[in-house]
Amino acid sequence: MNRQEAMSQYTTALKQGRKAYKEALVRGRYPYPQVLDEIISDSMVAGQTELGVMEIPIDQIVGTKTAGRRSAFSADFLPLLDPDTEFAGKWISLCEAHLGDEGIRDPIRCYEYFGRFYVQEGNKRVSVLRSYGAPTIPAYVIRMIPVWTEDPAVAAYYEFMQSFPKTKLYRTRFTRAGSFVKLQKALGYEPDHVWTEDERRRFAAGYTYFQEPFLKLGGGELPITVADAVLVWLKVYSFDELISLSSAELLKSVKAVWADIKALSGPIAVRTDTPEAREENLLGRIFKPKQLSRLHVAFISDQLPEQSDWARAHDLGREYLETVLEDRVETEVFYGLRPGEEAEAAMEEAIEHGAQILFTITPPLIGACRKTAAKHPEVRILNCSVSMPYAGVRTYYSRIYEAKYIAGAIAGALSRSGRIGYVASSPIFGVPASINAFALGAQLTNPRAEITLRWSCVEEDAMDALAWEGVSLISNRDIPTPDRIREPWGLCRIENGKFHSLASPYWHWGNVYTNLVRSVLEGGWEALAAPEGQAVNYWWGLDSRAVDILLGDDLPAGVRRLAGVLRRGIIDGSLQPFPEAAPEKILHMDTLLDCVHGQLPQYEDLLPMARPLARLQGVYREAIPPEKEDPIL
Repeated sequence: MNRQEAMSQYTTALKQGRKAYKEALVRGRYPYPQVLDEIISDSMVAGQTELGVMEIPIDQIVGTKTAGRRSAFSADFLPLLDPDTEFAGKWISLCEAHLGDEGIRDPIRCYEYFGRFYVQEGNKRVSVLRSYGAPTIPAYVIRMIPVWTEDPAVAAYYEFMQSFPKTKLYRTRFTRAGSFVKLQKALGYEPDHVWTEDERRRFAAGYTYFQEPFLKLGGGELPITVADAVLVWLKVYSFDELISLSSAELLKSVKAVWADIKALSGPIAVRTDTPEAREENLLGRIFKPKQLSRLHVAFISDQLPEQSDWARAHDLGREYLETVLEDRVETEVFYGLRPGEEAEAAMEEAIEHGAQILFTITPPLIGACRKTAAKHPEVRILNCSVSMPYAGVRTYYSRIYEAKYIAGAIAGALSRSGRIGYVASSPIFGVPASINAFALGAQLTNPRAEITLRWSCVEEDAMDALAWEGVSLISNRDIPTPDRIREPWGLCRIENGKFHSLASPYWHWGNVYTNLVRSVLEGGWEALAAPEGQAVNYWWGLDSRAVDILLGDDLPAGVRRLAGVLRRGIIDGSLQPFPEAAPEKILHMDTLLDCVHGQLPQYEDLLPMARPLARLQGVYREAIPPEKEDPIL
C-alpha cells in the first residue's frame, strides 16, 4: 500500500515541480536550486565551523553544494524527472520509507551560508519531506563564515552568529543589525538571555503561525525575513497575543501594521518640499480632492509649556495655527503625560472627542503613536522626530542647519582670531549637519576659522568652559522662540564677562503646523505622502518658513546685509550649504569637518538626562541595547 501511495505522491510532486519551473522561467528567475560552489569563492569565506546535527527549516534550504543533480529539481526541491527514471525510483523508495514505520531518520549533510542551506548529501530526502510540507529536517550543518565587511547584510549576519547560541533557531534571522536585542526585549528577556527548550518551541510555534498571514499579504515578495516582520508586529502587540489570537484576528492585526512592515524594504522618504498652491485646470477642478471645512487637532506632549522651552515653542505654534486658520481648526491639548499607557489613553480620548489629527511633539511618544496608529488608521498621527521607520506615523522636523550656516558666516565675519566656539546639544540626527554647516559658513567669510566644539549633553557648563578657554565668540543653543533673545541664545560674544546675543536660528513651529493642517483641509495630505511602502519624514527649512534666523540689534550693518543675501540664496535655491548632498545624507551625517576640533560623544559619556533622546534619535542608536522603558524602534 505504501508503495502505491509513494508513487502517487511522486506524481503530485512532479506536477507541482514542473509548474514551479515554468513559473520561474516566465518571471525570469533561475528555475533550479542554487549551487553554493558557483555563488562563493575562497576569497569570500573567512572560515568554516561544524555545528553538528540539528533541526533546520526546510524553507531555508535553497540549493546544493555542487552542481550534481540540480536539474532534477525545481528551485523549491520538487522533482522534475519522469516517473520511469532511476531518480524517480529512488525518490519513491524514500517516500515509501517515510510512510512506513522506519521513516526518514538519517540527517542530511549541508552547508549554511548567510542563513541559507545548500545540500551536499540528501537532496531527495529534502524533496520528499518538502512535498509533504514538513517544516524542518534533521541536518549535519557546516557553517561558511563570510569575510567581514561594512555591508549591512554582513553586519546583520555576524550578529545572527552571535545570537544563535542563545536561540538555536535559524528562524531568528534579521536583515538589520541590532534587531536581536530588540527581539529579546519584546519577549521580556534580558539581552544575554539563553532560551530554554520550551521558549524555543513557543517562539517557533508563534513564528510559524505568523508566517501564514505574512505570506498571504505578499510578504514573500519583500526583501525582508519573517523575523523582521514579527519584530515590527511586536512593537505594537505582545507575543502572548500572537499565540492566542484566532487566524482571522491575527490577519487583521498584521494588516494594521502592514504599511510599517513594507516600509522595512525601502528607505525613509525625507520630504523637503511643502504643499504649494497650484493653478488648476478644468480637469483639476473636476477631480479636485475632497476638502474639509473644519478639523479637530490634538496636541500631545510629555512636557509642560511652563516647564519646558521645547513644549512652550510648540504650544506657541499651536496658538499660531489657531490664529491663522481661525474657525477652520479647533485644537485640544494633552500635556505632561507619561510616555506609554498614559499617552495612549490620552490619544484614545482625543480621538473619542473627534480629533482627526494628532501632533505628538517629542520622540519618546513614538511608541504610543505606533499603537494608536494600528488601531485608528483613519486618524493622521504625526511625531516631531526624524528617521522613524514607520509608514503609519509621519514625522516632522526642521532643517535648522540652514540657519546655522548663516550664523556661521556671521561668526566668521566678526571673528578676528578665527577661533569660534560651538556648543552642540546632543549627537542626534541633524546635529552633525548643523555643526558642519556652521563651520562652512564661518570659513566662507573667514578661511582661517576653526571651530572648538563642546557638548551640553556631556558637561552642564559647556559655554562657561569655552569662555574659560578664552573663546569670546560662541554659538550656543538656538532660541526656542523669537521673544527669548535677551538670554544668551544663539551666536554670542563675551564682553566684560557678559554674554551678548548677536544672532540666532529659531524654529517656527506655527508655520509647520499651519502647512500640515492646511494640506489636510485642502485635500493635499496624500500629495505629501511618499511612494507606497515608505515611511515619511517632513524636513522643512527656510523656504518653508519652518526655521529662520533672528539678528541682534548690535549686528554691524554690513554683516546684517550679508546675512540677508545668504538667507535669500538658501530660500530661492541658488545657495546650499551642502550643494551635492541628498537630504537623506545630510540628515544622517555622522562625521565632522577637519576644521571642527572635537568629536561626537559616545553614549556612555552622555549625562543621564541626555541618554533617552540619544537612544531614540542618536546617530548610533542601533548600537545601543534597548532598555525596558524604551519603545522598540
